[in-house]
Amino acid sequence: MSAGGGTKAILAALGANLAIAASKFVAFVFTGSSSMLAESVHSVADSGNQALLLVGGKRAARQSTRSHPFGYGRERYFYSFVVAVVLFTIGALFSLYEGWHKLTDPHPVESPEWAFAVLIFAIVAESFSFRTAIKESRELKGNESWVSFVRRAKAPELPVVLLEDLGALLGLIFALFGVTMAVVTGNGVWDGVGTLMIGVLLAAIAIILAIETKSLLIGESATPEIEDKICAAMESAPEISRVIHLRTLHLGPEELLVAAKIAVEHDDTAGEVARGIDEAERRIREAVPIARVIYLEPDLYRADAAGAASGQAHRRATSGAAGDVPPVLAAHAGGDSDAGSASGPAGNRSGGDAGGDGSGGSGGGGFGGDGFGGDGSAAEVGV
Repeated sequence: MSAGGGTKAILAALGANLAIAASKFVAFVFTGSSSMLAESVHSVADSGNQALLLVGGKRAARQSTRSHPFGYGRERYFYSFVVAVVLFTIGALFSLYEGWHKLTDPHPVESPEWAFAVLIFAIVAESFSFRTAIKESRELKGNESWVSFVRRAKAPELPVVLLEDLGALLGLIFALFGVTMAVVTGNGVWDGVGTLMIGVLLAAIAIILAIETKSLLIGESATPEIEDKICAAMESAPEISRVIHLRTLHLGPEELLVAAKIAVEHDDTAGEVARGIDEAERRIREAVPIARVIYLEPDLYRADAAGAASGQAHRRATSGAAGDVPPVLAAHAGGDSDAGSASGPAGNRSGGDAGGDGSGGSGGGGFGGDGFGGDGSAAEVGV
């Protein structure tokens, strides 16, 4: 796992949760507090989740194979989704059940000094873990808000650890509240109330994580800022007139697939087009290093069809409907698959694999190659 995967934050959280889980179980044995039991299970679930994140990072680093030609980068998204499921099933549901049980059969908290001592220790340890996660995330967050960072981050580990640590701190506060009220009032129902609060908190965090990691698992494009850089890099190449349209997809947090239809001049030779594509690929990788897999198809630009497609893209980008085209595509849209059906004298060429040396082919139609050659280069790609 790369540094961007937050390995330091994961290890800090794992160490803190193992120590906290042991201390909470000891406190539960002496106090019989349902809040302490719920927090013990919470810490065990968090420890398992951090182990899952480490496993995901390890498996994502495997080399690509014939059956998985784009590698295993999305393993990190899968294991992050499993974390959300574990947090909900083990942490939230158990806490909700235990809280309900304590409400129906309340009993006073015994030896509350054990609970207070362990909760204070746990708050200190979790604060240290949370501070490490914040420090690791701040470098990637930039000027974004924390909410925006959690929603837009392509590396899932740091948002997961951030939300887990935040949930752990709030859960400890809820447990402290429940135990304190149970001791002060002598009514064990308050201990059950604190446990239910912990369960609701864990369920909310699990749902947020599931929604965000599901989006990554299905497949997300690059951010509009990254797509703008890619378009600018391609259009800066001398042989490239403009970008007709662009598609991007994250194959993993640090690996981006780029596919674009680019306009070339009608009188360019095949050699000039090939050099233009190679230069565009070089500039893309220079501007956006995570662009590892690039496919470019040359075509002729038609102003009439381009204008219609640009207007359609603009309407879709501003409509707010599902499946909208990002603003960068509206800005660079120009022609659909019919706009450049004629390949021109240069012919169509699919631009390279991760090394930037794809083989020539013929194309037309829509994005998505009809097949790949045995050597891994694009055999036929169309836009």
